[in-house]
Amino acid sequence: MKITKLGHCCLVIEEGNLRILTDPGLYTIQEQNNVKNIDVILITHEHQDHLHIESLKIVLGNNPGVKIFSNKGVGKILEKDAIAYELLEHGQKKIVKGVEIEGFGELHAEIYRTLTSVDNTGYLVANKFFYPGDSFYKPGREVEILALPVGGPWLKISESVDYALDIKPKICFPVHEAMLKLPGVAHRIPSELLSKAGINFFVPENGKEFSF
Repeated sequence: MKITKLGHCCLVIEEGNLRILTDPGLYTIQEQNNVKNIDVILITHEHQDHLHIESLKIVLGNNPGVKIFSNKGVGKILEKDAIAYELLEHGQKKIVKGVEIEGFGELHAEIYRTLTSVDNTGYLVANKFFYPGDSFYKPGREVEILALPVGGPWLKISESVDYALDIKPKICFPVHEAMLKLPGVAHRIPSELLSKAGINFFVPENGKEFSF
C-alpha cells in the first residue's frame, strides 16, 4: 500500500490498481485540486475541513468516472448540488478493483455536550489501513496502519495516544492537525509514548508518497 498525505485529513491511498482520495476539505484545496487518476473518494463527514464542495467539483472534473462513498449526512449536502454518491456506512462494504472498503462508526466525536453530533463514518481499506475520521471508533479488527487524529476541538492528545494503544497498529501517522499552528507537541508525545508499546509513529512529509 502507498499513501500520500496531502495535508490535514486528505490522503491519496493506492492499493493494487485502486486509487482513493479521502476528505477533500478546506485546508488542502490547492493540493487536492491537482490530483488525477482517482477511482474513489471517501468522505467521512460533512465539516468543511473534510468536505469543501467547490473544490470537490474540481476534483470530480479532473477525475471522470470517480465514485464518491459516504454517509447520509454528507449525502444530503451532495444532493443539493446534484453530486452523485453511494452510501457506505457502518457495517457496509464495497469492493472496487478487488479492494474491500468497509465502513465503521456512526457519529462524530462529541465536541460539547449540547452540540448535536453529525454522521461520521470511518473506513477500513484492504483490511489493513483504518482512517476513523473525527472519532475514536474501534473497529474490532486487526489494523496494520492507522491514521491517528492528533489535534482538534473534540480531542485531547492523551485520548489519541490511548486510542492508538487500544488499536495496536504496526504503524500510525498523524492526521487532523492543520489547525495547529505548531504541531510539535501533538507529534512528539505520541512518538515517545507509542514507541514504548512497539508502535511506530511516523510523521509523513506532505505531498510525498510512502509505501507501507
